[in-house]
Amino acid sequence: MLLKRNFEFRLAAGNTAKSIFGGLHGIIRGILGQNPDFIKFASGGLEMKTLVVFFSLEGNTAYVADTIKEKTGADLLRLVPKKAYHDKGFAKFFWGGKSAVMAEKPELELYDVNLDNYERIVFGFPVWASNFTPPLRTFIEENREKIKDKQIAAFACQSGSGAEKAFVKLAKSIGIEKIEQTAIFIDPKARPGDAVNEKILNFCDSLM
Repeated sequence: MLLKRNFEFRLAAGNTAKSIFGGLHGIIRGILGQNPDFIKFASGGLEMKTLVVFFSLEGNTAYVADTIKEKTGADLLRLVPKKAYHDKGFAKFFWGGKSAVMAEKPELELYDVNLDNYERIVFGFPVWASNFTPPLRTFIEENREKIKDKQIAAFACQSGSGAEKAFVKLAKSIGIEKIEQTAIFIDPKARPGDAVNEKILNFCDSLM
């Protein structure tokens, strides 16, 4: 008799548990069905929120940044120094190179961004004297505490060489060991072509 009652109690308890878990399962399925972002997150498909911070003098870096925005949905922040750099002739190379070598931090036009909204920052710049451009140095100095724990990627535009050294200096300036994803483009706006565009798209894929 006692054995029978124990069996009936276990059966009733089991049915109750199944009913509770069945109800919860239905509720969860209903929530997930109405929340596609949660489904994407659970499957590892929710994209990381990305900000592209860049300086562009002749349009090459802006060209890449615009493509990244178009292909990945990243937000853009273009840094503009209050005192414009020379963009032609000997003065461009002399003063730009001097500013980069001396690690200057030019004053920037006001910008509005909440870095707390982003998990990753992509820095973009033209290479000057094997260095990244000074406006980025100003931005890093102004936001060091906000960016040091972000995931960092970077791309560089150049006519010659020096980008690899510039990436090392950029990582050191931020205070990290190395940059996770990097790409180098040879004057992508001035010298467009299928090979350049494919390389930009490959970089975009690495950010997704």
